[in-house]
Formats: sequence, structure tokens, C-alpha cells
Amino acid sequence: MYYPFMLYNEDIHLHPIFNGLTGNPFVADMSRTSSLLAETDVRDQRTFQHTLEGLMAPDHSWGFSPYLERRDTLLADCPQMAANQRFFHLGVDIIVPKGVPLHAPLASVVAESDYESGDGNYGGFVLLRHEGSFLPFYSLYGHLDRGHLPEKGTSVAAGEPFARIGDFTDNGNWFHHTHLQVITERGFAEGYLSKGYCTASDLADMNHLCPSPMPLFRR
Repeated sequence: MYYPFMLYNEDIHLHPIFNGLTGNPFVADMSRTSSLLAETDVRDQRTFQHTLEGLMAPDHSWGFSPYLERRDTLLADCPQMAANQRFFHLGVDIIVPKGVPLHAPLASVVAESDYESGDGNYGGFVLLRHEGSFLPFYSLYGHLDRGHLPEKGTSVAAGEPFARIGDFTDNGNWFHHTHLQVITERGFAEGYLSKGYCTASDLADMNHLCPSPMPLFRR
């Protein structure tokens, strides 16, 4: 059985990536038509963080931004994405405060744990490999605190903390969140560890490479 259908097996217990999320989430629209990004310097992420916090308080303690959202405006100044028109978001951004710990949703082995420098990149990131009574797959977490990354090869039990949300100097100069992306074995072989976005022409194949991470996320 393969992702995400194996998650409906009663013998597989999925754990929350973040403990204690309560209330309704704030949905942060970062699409090219978003009013949130209107008249905003998207590379000034400290100001953007302040704007987000103002919109979220007092009704929302956490938020998210969608999978496959088209983000031309947000990524226009990121040459690594703009050069090839890779504007479609392959993860879901889960918005929580800096320093909040992340927990493994399933039993895992740390396949990669590193720091990607440069504005607009992942900063600290961890790739977990999941295998069991299903076809193996990976879950990727970006924009983490590089001072609290696990060592490659570490086994992580389901529900065990393994990293923390990073600040601007750790996370690729982004607002406080993690980019959660699911990558199949084929997707990993085709280099999607280093691709958090895809082109319009790639979309038809994404279910086989980087399917929606939403089934992996629960609270």
C-alpha cells in the first residue's frame, strides 16, 4: 500500500507534527492575486511576520498556506525559482511561532539533515524516511532552527520531537513556519529534495512525485 492510502490502515498510528494546536487556523493566501502581498516588500520578512501576527491575533494561534498555490509575487525575487518559473508550491506551510518543536508523524529515520544558505531557501531542513507495511516515502521539513537539527541516520519514533521552527537567520529569511512536503521514492530520485516548487508543466506528474502533504498533517 502506498501514501496516502496506508494512513487509513487501523494498524498505522499517525501522530500530530505539532502538539497542542487549538482553534481554527488562519489561512494565509500567498497566491499571485493575494491582498496579503499587495504593496508588500516580500523580501522584508520581518515586517511580513509582524503583519501576519497582527492578522492572526487574537483569534488564531496557528495557520497554514496551501499546497499547489501559485506564488509568482512571493518568489519573483528568488532567482532559483524565477529562472525556471517554478512558482507552484509543493508543500503546505504550517505557521507557528519560532522555537516550537516538530514531532515525527510516523516512525522515521533521518535521511537528510542540513542547512541550505541563501534568502528564499530552506535554511535548516530535515528529511525523514518512513517505511513499514507500506511503500517507503519521505516527509520534508524546511525553515528550521539549524542549532537543533538531528544527525543523519538517527531513528525517530512516532511522536518524538526532532527539530524546532527557525528564526529569520536560520530559516532562509522567511516568516516563522515549516514547509511540509511529501516526496515519493521516485520524487527523491528525481531531485525533489531540493525543489519546493514546480512549473506548470510539472503539475500533471506531481501526484507521483510530491503528492499533497495534507493527509500527513493532523492535530
